[in-house]
Amino acid sequence: MAATTEHEYDDHDWDKEVEEFEKTKAGVKALSDSGIEKVPRFFICPSLDIRGAAKLQIPIPVIDFEGIGDPIRRTEVIDQIQKVSGSWGFFQMVNHGVPVTVMDSILKATRRFHEQPKEEKMDLYSSDGRQSIRFYCINGKLTKFDVASWRDALGCSFPDDEVNPDAIPHVCRKEIMEYMNHMMKLRDVLSQLLSEALGLPPGFLENMQCMKSSYLTCLYYPPCPEPDQTLGAVEHSDPTVLTILLQDNIGGLQILHDDHWIDVLPVPGALIANIGDFLQLISNDRFKSVEHRVLSRSSRTRLSVACFFHPSGEKSMKPHGPIKELLSEDHLAVYSKIGFIDFVTNYQKKSVRKDHSALSVYKIVK
Repeated sequence: MAATTEHEYDDHDWDKEVEEFEKTKAGVKALSDSGIEKVPRFFICPSLDIRGAAKLQIPIPVIDFEGIGDPIRRTEVIDQIQKVSGSWGFFQMVNHGVPVTVMDSILKATRRFHEQPKEEKMDLYSSDGRQSIRFYCINGKLTKFDVASWRDALGCSFPDDEVNPDAIPHVCRKEIMEYMNHMMKLRDVLSQLLSEALGLPPGFLENMQCMKSSYLTCLYYPPCPEPDQTLGAVEHSDPTVLTILLQDNIGGLQILHDDHWIDVLPVPGALIANIGDFLQLISNDRFKSVEHRVLSRSSRTRLSVACFFHPSGEKSMKPHGPIKELLSEDHLAVYSKIGFIDFVTNYQKKSVRKDHSALSVYKIVK
């Protein structure tokens, strides 16, 4: 959620408008379907200017995982991951092992869930992130002068790789279970490759249990009557360790690279990996997280599925700092230690973090 300025809402009953929207338990899709011509003010980004966005058509790095069982090819892939994780923080993956049929199925299931009658979803509606399975638009408490994203989400938590199929809505249960099975396998592959890209043994990050838990979000971006006023996802970086993202062919995802917004154009069969804030912290800035956003559209619904990986329940409370094996007299720690739970809590506090990331709070000033 992005911040705006107080004077723009002098005569506006912010709390009442948000409360009335939340009471419907119907999400953004219901607003879109109702035929409104103006979006509610808590969705408006006052300083948004997308007219000059993405003028630079720079291709996002694509890494081909074909043949990574071969030592020479594996070394080439590790080198690519090392370079793009330190400069882009974002890369597309092809030949990653997840079947196209599985990816198509989870996107169809995402649409099927969100396009049910609202009565079928209302019992799951909650802004409380502690709920293991929930349907929501606003994540957490939307405080005055923040901006909500023009999208709905189905969120499913999988702590320590534990899965409770019965808790997942029946309309998308099979597809989510199958997709998560592949996500965990790909997570294990990426964990090894990222470890080696940091110059560490292949099992290092896995032994840290820093990606042992996951959170799957099935996202639905309906048409917006004022796409130049709001965003499908406001500017942010992910506070987690790693995100694997599947997007459909509609487009709209952008990343901030060298102070320019760059379109992440869909690549058939590809998945996107992006470095999270917590991985930037423990890698001591060797890997960089990146701000990203999703543009709204006046027509056509956009679908995406994001899988966020974060530490196990046991390790979430333990303070983490830069990995000691990455430190030396020439490479001192640039961040102080912090537990993942506290890190995410501060990420959610706009009064604590200075921008779209919480990293600056823990930066060691020399």
